[in-house]
Amino acid sequence: MRIVIWHGYLLGGTGSNVYTRSLARTWSRQGHDVVVICQDPHPARYDLGGARIVRPQLHGPLPVFVLDRYEGAEPVLLGDMDATDRQRFVEDNAAAVRAELPADLLLVNHVLLGAPVGAALGVPFVVKVHGSELEYAMRGNAELTRWAAKTLSAATALIAGSDHITGVLDELVGPPHLPARTEVIPPGVDVEVLRPRPRDEALAGLVEESRRDAPNPVDDHDERAPDEGNAERFARFLADPAPTVLYVGKLSEEKGVGLLLEAMRTVDARLVVVGFGPARATLEQQADDRVLLTGPLEHRHLRYLWPLADVAVTPSVFPEAFGMVAAEAAACGCPPLVARHSGLAEIATRLEASYPAELRHLASFATGDVTDLRRTLTELISLSAPDHRRLEQAARATAIAAWSWEGVADRIIALGAAGTQQATDPRS
Repeated sequence: MRIVIWHGYLLGGTGSNVYTRSLARTWSRQGHDVVVICQDPHPARYDLGGARIVRPQLHGPLPVFVLDRYEGAEPVLLGDMDATDRQRFVEDNAAAVRAELPADLLLVNHVLLGAPVGAALGVPFVVKVHGSELEYAMRGNAELTRWAAKTLSAATALIAGSDHITGVLDELVGPPHLPARTEVIPPGVDVEVLRPRPRDEALAGLVEESRRDAPNPVDDHDERAPDEGNAERFARFLADPAPTVLYVGKLSEEKGVGLLLEAMRTVDARLVVVGFGPARATLEQQADDRVLLTGPLEHRHLRYLWPLADVAVTPSVFPEAFGMVAAEAAACGCPPLVARHSGLAEIATRLEASYPAELRHLASFATGDVTDLRRTLTELISLSAPDHRRLEQAARATAIAAWSWEGVADRIIALGAAGTQQATDPRS
């Protein structure tokens, strides 16, 4: 079948970007004809399984939810963008999608600006909600919320990554404006690539992948690329099998990385911090010699790094649609520890269902509570080898059962087909 994915951003670095490229790769490998419409200037860096990339020319700024640097584009917060620029962005992207039609499935990312792009085309489309648009742009902005409600009404189906997101949508937009078919489909995990590995194999693989990274000198540093010299730092920092805590994600205040560093001050373990963002300089000042910051890494690195960690922490203090990095850590047999709120709480609940009863409390901690985070981390790294192995095996089993990309891809196709049938059925 022919599938067109509209995604107005990049293909690496953040959750919706990883989601888009992973879904494109999965559908392409399943034999579908896939086109991805995005703004990534270097799509060849990613394995998309043969999917074709189209990059529309923009005649104005790029609307974003959090300000970052974008090569070849002028980012502006969506809430600060005037109506003329917003409409121009929609028209530029709708024209690019229209040139790729007809399609058996059109999937657009983000309520805003995915729904306006889809609505401008007059064909069936499915909206994937990622959450950042809800919290960073729509909440508190009546104009954007009305626009979302109007354009969402044209969608044939809606995908939310968690029950939390459906609740936020009900709160902001209201059920009358939502498509008749709405389904919770969590993001997926490549459980073949992301899997447990013996320590020696994992460390050797991580060092080798890091040696393949392009130069990234300090005087001409690209914050979206791995730090230069990571191979040597990893080899030294992870040389012995000491307890290791891992954070993967954006380096920003709302992600709770500062909270994690504070908790780690009295935890007898080392910490690896992976990611980029505005808080990096502050975190570097707070870090001691038991903390290694690496810059952002790709899955080719992370498939080796997660198996080297005893626990992967997602300490966000801001609502999360899901928490893909926690599911990916679980696939590698690295027990996730998440703040118990929003979509992260749903990950914890799934893990707890497979954990031994006496260890279920180790899946989450109270949001923003550094004492509870410290206590839980200490207990996790102090587990006996057999108990830790039980958590590793349960986490891996949960990832396979609940979050494989193949299952996600099939469910989206089925949802899109059902929504299209309902939209074209004169009896509906």
